[in-house]
Amino acid sequence: MRERKSLPSWLVSAIPAPLLEKTPKTAKSHHDAAQDYLTGVRGCLAIMSFLWVFMQTFAPGATYGSSDTVSPSWQAALRKSLSVLFWNGSLIYSSIIFLSARTVCLPFLLNPTKLQLASSVFRRGLRLWFPTAAALVVCYIAFSNSSPQYLADFAATTGTAAVNNGTMVDSLYIMPTSIVNFNSIFEIFWVSHNFSYQAGNWAFPTQTLWVITAIFQQSYTVFAVMVIIPFTRKSWRLSGATFFILTAWWVYSWAWFSISGLLLADMIVSMDFKAKFLANRIWTVSVGLLCMAAGFAMEFIWATIRPELRNAEIKYHTGLYSTGGINTTVDATAPQLRADNYLVIVGFFVLLESTHFLQKAFANPVFTFLGRRSLSYFLLQSIIVYTLGIRVAMEIMNGSIETYSRASGVAFIASLLVTVVAGEVFYWLLDVPSQQFARLAFAWILE
Repeated sequence: MRERKSLPSWLVSAIPAPLLEKTPKTAKSHHDAAQDYLTGVRGCLAIMSFLWVFMQTFAPGATYGSSDTVSPSWQAALRKSLSVLFWNGSLIYSSIIFLSARTVCLPFLLNPTKLQLASSVFRRGLRLWFPTAAALVVCYIAFSNSSPQYLADFAATTGTAAVNNGTMVDSLYIMPTSIVNFNSIFEIFWVSHNFSYQAGNWAFPTQTLWVITAIFQQSYTVFAVMVIIPFTRKSWRLSGATFFILTAWWVYSWAWFSISGLLLADMIVSMDFKAKFLANRIWTVSVGLLCMAAGFAMEFIWATIRPELRNAEIKYHTGLYSTGGINTTVDATAPQLRADNYLVIVGFFVLLESTHFLQKAFANPVFTFLGRRSLSYFLLQSIIVYTLGIRVAMEIMNGSIETYSRASGVAFIASLLVTVVAGEVFYWLLDVPSQQFARLAFAWILE
């Protein structure tokens, strides 16, 4: 018998009684409270993501991956040290995609039924579409109805145009009409490769909206693969997933990260690997630390000693959507699937899944609170930094670079406070209702 739960109380009070009797009840998703630490990891990534957005806008020379030689020495010092650990853009978005795959499969793995599978597949698009569409509408209103000249003035005054190579603050795509805005929303959930080369992504401040496209597309890669899990041998799943991951690495596909996340979830839920991890704690911790150390060592080498080698490994994948040979034409501004990030992520999750202390730390109320609202923060923080943050800084500087440090500090505090408040409003007005609507729509098509 299908598990159900009633509609939210606010919706029940708004629906007339005769109509309420005919309204389908929403299907309940299975949830394992013991894995709430994963929500806490999302909260930690939300903090790191905000730091990256702000630093990329106000101190781009202090962000890992920047190749500038004109920024102040303090920015270069941060780029070669703290940036690698705390606001590493490529590591953040790679972790988000991995974590999405690790969690999106959980309802089915915990309750492997046809109904649960259909529910996950049907609801995924609706759950992401409404918040993303709202964010792009806000972008259109914010930047199309006011002069974007202040962005160019900010880039010229602070020197970020030279540091960013003209790809961030001063090259924001301004959508000219509402039909362009509509098409860009549609395209976010349509493109199948080269996710960053789309209007919606370039119209979004810091050009990070492609992450939603990657999460959406890779969700269905996970859905297509996870259906075999209840019906196949564990040893076959391990060997098959390993071959899949190696192939995805070779063809330079995000399935490399998403199937790794699915495999980890399968190992934890279906194979009781957590007990095996705990039984071999020294070996497990050693593997996790070794992977993280190797990944971070490479990133520190690329940041400090040999920056010219940072993209060398990427060139030796197959150019699946270009020549068919090796990937000799690497766009350094495009999102990168990096082996160093992969090692850090795998090592971290091995430690997380095998260490009760880490799970308890990430399951704390602050991180889980932020994690539940992480999508809202992600969709709003760039817009707020580009509108409120930059305007506040420009007002304080008044054309003088001498007060840039103080202006940046005030802009950081203002942007952070407004992001927290606006994210809370966005969460309750759009994020939560989109999830409830998706459940209601799925229940309705079943009746």
